[in-house]
Amino acid sequence: MRSNILAFALGVGLLQLQEALPAWPLLTVWPLVALPLLWPACRRSRWGRVLALLASALFGFSWAALLAAQRLHDRLPAAWEGRDIQVVGVVAALPHGFERGERFAFDVESVETRAAVVPRRIMLSWYHGWLEDEWRDGLQIRPGERWRFTVRLKRPHGNANPLAFDYEAWLFERGLRATGYVRPQAAVERLDDFVVQPAYAIERLRDRLRRSFAAVLGDAAYSGILIALAVGDQQAIPGEQWRLFRQTGVTHLMSISGLHVTMVAALFGALVGCLWRRSERLLLAVPAQKAAIAGGWLAAFAYALLAGFAVPAQRTVYMLTVVALALWSGRHLGASRSLLLALLLVLLLDPWAVLAPGFWLSFAAVALLFFVGTARLGSGRGWRATLAAWGATQWAVTIGTLPLLLLLFQQFSLVSPLANAIAIPLVSFIITPLALLFVVLPWPPLLLVAHALLDFLMSGLDWLAAWPMWEQPAPPLAATLLAVVGVIWLLLPRGFPARWLGLCLLLPAVFWPAARPAHGEAWVEVLDVGQGLAVVVRTAGHSLLYDTGPLFSAESDAGQRIIVPHLRAQGVRRLDTLIVTHRDKDHSGGVVAVEEALPIGRRLSSVPELQPEPCIDGQSWEWDGVRFAILHPVAADYQRQAARSNNMSCVLQVSSAHGSVLLTADIEARDEQALLARGAGRLRSDVLLVPHHGSGTSSTPPFIAAVGAREAIIPVGYRNRFQHPRADVVDRHAASRLWRTDRDGAVRVSLVAAGLSVSAYRNEYRRYWHGQ
Repeated sequence: MRSNILAFALGVGLLQLQEALPAWPLLTVWPLVALPLLWPACRRSRWGRVLALLASALFGFSWAALLAAQRLHDRLPAAWEGRDIQVVGVVAALPHGFERGERFAFDVESVETRAAVVPRRIMLSWYHGWLEDEWRDGLQIRPGERWRFTVRLKRPHGNANPLAFDYEAWLFERGLRATGYVRPQAAVERLDDFVVQPAYAIERLRDRLRRSFAAVLGDAAYSGILIALAVGDQQAIPGEQWRLFRQTGVTHLMSISGLHVTMVAALFGALVGCLWRRSERLLLAVPAQKAAIAGGWLAAFAYALLAGFAVPAQRTVYMLTVVALALWSGRHLGASRSLLLALLLVLLLDPWAVLAPGFWLSFAAVALLFFVGTARLGSGRGWRATLAAWGATQWAVTIGTLPLLLLLFQQFSLVSPLANAIAIPLVSFIITPLALLFVVLPWPPLLLVAHALLDFLMSGLDWLAAWPMWEQPAPPLAATLLAVVGVIWLLLPRGFPARWLGLCLLLPAVFWPAARPAHGEAWVEVLDVGQGLAVVVRTAGHSLLYDTGPLFSAESDAGQRIIVPHLRAQGVRRLDTLIVTHRDKDHSGGVVAVEEALPIGRRLSSVPELQPEPCIDGQSWEWDGVRFAILHPVAADYQRQAARSNNMSCVLQVSSAHGSVLLTADIEARDEQALLARGAGRLRSDVLLVPHHGSGTSSTPPFIAAVGAREAIIPVGYRNRFQHPRADVVDRHAASRLWRTDRDGAVRVSLVAAGLSVSAYRNEYRRYWHGQ
């Protein structure tokens, strides 16, 4: 059974790597072929067992494909993107506030615009902005309300960069098949205060509890953490606190995770068992042990619902369900069977769970706890044995999840064992129970005590966060699998010979070197940051960042969300030069996050407030056989007031023996004419970053002809409000092969000895849900 479940999981995972789904006839035939091979009589011979494993994998592949095809069928037609559509539906989940608005899932009940087709569940943003007074006076939304909106939608789309978060996969897993916003000028109407459905009732309860927490705590520094621990609203935690949690390795504790659900089940089960034993009649009806199992499971299920039934909580409930059924029936399935049955249940209900890092980390952590716990059975009693078991558990989880953390996040906290040793008992056994007790018994001192304990904990974490984190490039899959073997070897029971060999197997993943171009070569990566610009240039021993992407909100920018994680994944620990071309927020929005995360050797910019060295035509330098030259602006431009900040954009040319790239930021027609007047010959380049995102104010024919690029890259956001790139500008670049970050994702230019080449991330990493 165990090998068949693993084969089924392998088939499910294989489906998620496909660029396109198999045809419908194959999806219906394959399960019919696979099912007979799973019959017990077919597994008696060696070849029969092999066929059964192949059938299990085929069944998992087909099952995941059938569910995926069903979800893909519910889509927004391309013809209805960006058009006004009037819909009636229900606010399906807890709204999350952001600067000047709210975002929420919306279940569409009917479409009132003739011929329009809209998916059943969508994600909407409502920007109230200047409607502050009206918003407070009655336009606030609550879960379970029925509304009539006029909306504009687009298909799910996210930034596509190597080793980055796949937003489209996140939306697809949650069944959110379109995103959009409520039209601000159109009339909105609340049709019903509450639509009676169990799911909406739970969301309304979560909303009421969130409001009650906010009423007691007000603007307290850590109120968002308590709200997240009670009702699963992680959006309530500020970004600065998330950064602190990542640096100390306690992120898993600050949301409703498997640990918290298990803790609630254990505490409530123990309470039910204790009270049950006090009644002879109840004991005769149902044994106390079974009552405790049922009570613990019900408590876990209720807590998961209160948390919004998020994916980590779902996985824990499924796992507890398997264990509870086994214990209730009196059958001992064993740790491995229980874990694998939970895995089977998760993948049957949610085959896209394998796309989430939390899926791998949670199952790995539980498997490690089972592995270490089994090895230490009968190791003794008393406080010394308890302390030793606790230390072994901390060691196992820390070292055991290391390969996954390096593969998925390229970092881990060196102080994580110490931080978790303090935080786990405090958060799991005191702070979280106090927050949940307030849910049942709304007595304000409970929250005040919990907040005081959080204040104490955060002070300790703030001190631990000063310690450095281990950061490195993402190791390849082979090194990660070797490290997993090393972890298992290292955690074998004491007395097993040569356990130290496990550390040797870990070394390739932990010390995997960063890939760099050879001397005289350069890699130029135009990142997909939406409507903005960020370009990373790497040579054999140096790194340069050209612009820092857009500012998304008061707490989010491209620097922290895209650029810094990308640099960390590529092994860039220092920027030799940072160029911020001009003042516009779509180019300078992430500068603070970049400066806080990395040491920077030299700063060039046309923005005086950044206190840089001004970029001036004539500046040049050479790194590792690659030449860099600033071509614009000239020194005189700083003495007169430019009509637009775009006219001060720093233009950089990167050239080597293998080709050249011209980076133009947001220069406009007058700047192109000035560049031509100062010397058209020096503009000649093989690759051109199209000026100003393909705006009609740039890309004049003489400038394009002078550059003569055979490759042209347009950094542009998907369906942006500026309607970039303009169709006539695209036509002007007809002589070049055209790349667009909204369509192709991150674009990489390789100036290497084998010849100049250009590749796009979406072409190399295409999945069946992309663009759907």
